[in-house]
Amino acid sequence: MSDPANNPNQPAPPKEKKNLSMETRLIIAFVLMGAVLFLTPYIYKPAQPLPPAKAPAAKSVTQVPAAPSSQSVPAQAAAPKAKVQPVKAVKPVVAEQEETVLVDTALYKVQFSNRGAVVRSWVLKKFTDNAGKQLELVNASAAPKTGYPFAIIPKNVRVSADPNQVLYKVDRSSDGLGVAFTFSDGRLTVKKSFRFDPSKHLSQVSSEVTQDGTPVPHLLAWRGGYGDNTVPNPATTQRSLHFDLAQNKLIVNEAKAAKDGPLGETGRYSFAGIEDAYFAAVFLPGQGASLEIDTFADSLPTAADPNKQEPRVGVGVGGAVVQDLQLFVGPKDIDLLKRVDPKLEQLVDFGWFSFLAKPLFVCVNWTRDHVINNYGWAIVLVTVAINFLLLPLKISSLKSMKKMSTLQPQIKAINAKYAGLSLRDPKKTQQNQEIMDLYKKNGVNPTGGCLPMVLQIPFFFAFYKVLSVAIEMRGAEWLWVTDLSQPEHLPIRILPVAMILTQFVLQKMTPATSADPTQQRVMLLMPLMLGFMFYGVSSGLVLYWLTGNLVGIAQQWVFNRTVMAQPVEVTPPQKSKKSGRK
Repeated sequence: MSDPANNPNQPAPPKEKKNLSMETRLIIAFVLMGAVLFLTPYIYKPAQPLPPAKAPAAKSVTQVPAAPSSQSVPAQAAAPKAKVQPVKAVKPVVAEQEETVLVDTALYKVQFSNRGAVVRSWVLKKFTDNAGKQLELVNASAAPKTGYPFAIIPKNVRVSADPNQVLYKVDRSSDGLGVAFTFSDGRLTVKKSFRFDPSKHLSQVSSEVTQDGTPVPHLLAWRGGYGDNTVPNPATTQRSLHFDLAQNKLIVNEAKAAKDGPLGETGRYSFAGIEDAYFAAVFLPGQGASLEIDTFADSLPTAADPNKQEPRVGVGVGGAVVQDLQLFVGPKDIDLLKRVDPKLEQLVDFGWFSFLAKPLFVCVNWTRDHVINNYGWAIVLVTVAINFLLLPLKISSLKSMKKMSTLQPQIKAINAKYAGLSLRDPKKTQQNQEIMDLYKKNGVNPTGGCLPMVLQIPFFFAFYKVLSVAIEMRGAEWLWVTDLSQPEHLPIRILPVAMILTQFVLQKMTPATSADPTQQRVMLLMPLMLGFMFYGVSSGLVLYWLTGNLVGIAQQWVFNRTVMAQPVEVTPPQKSKKSGRK
């Protein structure tokens, strides 16, 4: 189809009326406004000023709007107020100098600065970090780039001053548990207040921001990471989180979720905030109120290499023009969380294995409280109990393994008969069928020997989760181990080495289920593979597996002298007719 613009013989279509751009409309509007301002005095003569003797008449004019009148319309009377209110002057409120405010209780010590009305330090007195000092939750090294906790993030509004750099006026309560900050430059007004509970890790936080009298929606930020920054790779344990009531689900996000920019989420959440493995700072809205949480990825230098950057999670929580929120900052202790607010129990997430991990945690906790006052020995006793509960299955498995061991000569003969065949040879199917028939005649389950190992795996993952999220395990000591939730702090870790040795012993004591030398050598490598895997995990997890090995060795020793000592009846293979003709 030809273009009319390029065809001289075809008449051009009528030109479409172009819409004016926004910039053109603004210019025309400004020109018209100027014309009105300059031409009005020439068209409408201004009123002559009244003589001085009649000056009181001006007073009556200013009083008219205030006087009630039955002829006035309320909507018309309200209209001038709506126009004047946003530009109403506000008296400036600014502090003369920078100062710090300290709130000190038996549980925590919080240091505020009136520059930005932010928290410079939040120390939990009853907990220590990985270096043995009182636990500091604020990553001060990130502050020059990300700001300190409780900085204001205005939403979609440009304010006249940076609310996180100005000096606020400070008002303290008489009991020292409350502090209020106020700032105004005549246009921007910001108010923040904090009220602490000395017996709980709970406080009340409120904030309000207005610009020219108009409320400004905003978030309260905690950026640059959170929690114990002295642990190895702290960024891997720090996440934003919120509990979505609509989905009845705890939703967590790592820093990488915001790699392309802040990740904003809004809904009916029972709480929202930031966490590491064992501690959390979360805001709780009022009943039925919605809450917004933005997740940030802040690139910061690592402790090991200042030239290397790693993403640290940050959050902004709120979203309303006036915030009035409860704030929990403390350990993820299930009993403590229940007492503060039942909704907070969801902070301790046992994951997919919660059906096993939570009862396991309850058992370990009960054993520590009622039997022996040590979490290490509690893990040992619970592991022994688990192994004895699984004893009937182990006995059945070991009997099956002994029968398989006795059948090895016959299996070897079957394999010799089909030796030299390729894997694609149809006779391979016949070989496997003969072996399965032999197992079936003698009541042997070929996978029964793997059962003891398979049974340990769910408990392994459950213990792993308990040691990863249960604050009770953090810093728990056992003999030479200083923290069951961390690997041993020794040049050579004793527990993994002992686990490798006991795994070798247990494997040598267990009946061989295969006569294949290659497969036997591979099985002997299994302890080394497990040792390599366990060398960097928490000491409590290695203690669980080591205890299982020791119990297994004791049980195997008894089986080898009782159950295993009894002769096993084996049905001899029946010669086929084809083999008889030969």
